[in-house]
Amino acid sequence: MSKAGNRSPASGREKRGDKKAKKSHSALSSSSGRLKKTSSPADVRIDHNQADNVKQPRLSSLIQSSEPSGPRAAGQSGNWKGSVQEYVKLYNQAETDQHSRVLTDFLADPVHGDRLRQRLERLRDRDLYRGAIPAGSETKAELVRVNESASEVSVLIKLHIKRRMEQGGRFYIEERYEYERLWLAVSGQRWDVLQVEPVIAERRPRYGVSVHQLASEPDRSPQEEVYVMPSLPYLNYDLMPPLQNRVKGIRYRRDLAAAYADRWWNEGNPAYELFEVNCTNYVSQCIFAGNAPMNYTGKRGSGWWYKGRSGGQEWWSYSWAVSHALTQYLAAARKSGLHAVETQTADELQLGDVITYDWNGDGRFQHSTIVTAFDSAGQPLVNANTVPSRHRYWDYRDSYAWSKGTRYRFFHIPDTL
Repeated sequence: MSKAGNRSPASGREKRGDKKAKKSHSALSSSSGRLKKTSSPADVRIDHNQADNVKQPRLSSLIQSSEPSGPRAAGQSGNWKGSVQEYVKLYNQAETDQHSRVLTDFLADPVHGDRLRQRLERLRDRDLYRGAIPAGSETKAELVRVNESASEVSVLIKLHIKRRMEQGGRFYIEERYEYERLWLAVSGQRWDVLQVEPVIAERRPRYGVSVHQLASEPDRSPQEEVYVMPSLPYLNYDLMPPLQNRVKGIRYRRDLAAAYADRWWNEGNPAYELFEVNCTNYVSQCIFAGNAPMNYTGKRGSGWWYKGRSGGQEWWSYSWAVSHALTQYLAAARKSGLHAVETQTADELQLGDVITYDWNGDGRFQHSTIVTAFDSAGQPLVNANTVPSRHRYWDYRDSYAWSKGTRYRFFHIPDTL
């Protein structure tokens, strides 16, 4: 598999642009409702009263979502941060209220305003149908990348959204991460948010698109479908002759699969390769943690296996790392090893079971999740890792990736493999 196959002229321009970009790991946060706001001990509050007496903090410093204490001239370095902070605050309020107007009135972007309105309407209708009520929310934002000039700024932000839900007298918290790119420009004495583009990573699993690479790419050959990054070697015990004599009838440990999923939902396990699009790699790791035996064939197009580093390369089957291939593998008739029974509805699933997603209804499955909890009505809550999500309602109607053509497949893994 060639890594070079994932590079395109568009990605090359992005890379060259990086040399002029200022990188940042700034954090902003906003909370509302009854969800208690938390902050990192490393957070640094910027005192705008002393801005003229001390050296301006670098973009890598952490800032809290608070209003500046005094006016600042348009175009002054960092002044755009106030508008980004206000955006995060209003985003959180819109997420809590499940109405878009509080945010769309702030934006000069009707296209994204309509996209946001539709998403929140789906979210509101779904939660009403479920009998689930938002009891509070918190949104934090990290500045991932900044391209700044005197009158224009492009900002890539990483949003961490936590929603506290009440359903049938019980509470649970769902979390997810989203990436968005904001374009701001000076307008008089303020900075206006002119355009917002969400990074819909779940829609592009074949191309290995990272959050830093927003341009479209041409289709790849099957050998180039998943872009990989270096990782530590992983030891596959199935490949060691002294350990190949496995006892048949292995119990699938659903509790271990769910526990692993909750441990690694928002980061990559360094014992494995970390993919740019990591959802199916993550789900496979969870299933393996639940004692599912690998089916090692040595061929990428068959079996379900992860070999680790060999000859300076990482080796894994497509079914381990590609959602569509995992869907086909689980759907195939098989009496031993990892196999599954397809169910008609989500409420037939148990912990450690799998859902795959075809966003456009074209028969190509692009996303995978694993069941890690249930709401009061017995509906699955799932974890994912491409767009990190924990205890998220399974239907993903709160995602920009969802469409009216979205189709699901539900796979129940038997208790004995």
